[in-house]
Amino acid sequence: MILFDGVCHLCNGFVQFVLKRDKGGYFGFAPLQSAFAVARLGAVQLDSIVVVEGGEVFHAEAAALRVLARLSAPWPAIARIAGVLPRPLLAWGYRLVARHRYQWFGREDQCMLPLPEWKGRFLE
Repeated sequence: MILFDGVCHLCNGFVQFVLKRDKGGYFGFAPLQSAFAVARLGAVQLDSIVVVEGGEVFHAEAAALRVLARLSAPWPAIARIAGVLPRPLLAWGYRLVARHRYQWFGREDQCMLPLPEWKGRFLE
């Protein structure tokens, strides 16, 4: 399950990127603003994507690498290459983009509505 900022243009773009490359339909999706995310994460305020997988929770750059590793080629290879970079460098790059995502990419007033063919992959 990928939890994402439902009002962020960059995050919504990432969700659509994953939907097009997740050929096996492995990932489901829910906005961080959803009841599911609040129930799963509690009062934790996150400004990054979150992956919930097998009872484990991954966020930020670790979540992004887990997602890329499960997509169709060439993304698993890219995840492996990025995975050998120093963690502080990956974290710094991720935080830089996360901190400025609304300024650089924009935001909506409400969460996006999925296309009808993707509706079953989203929790509300």
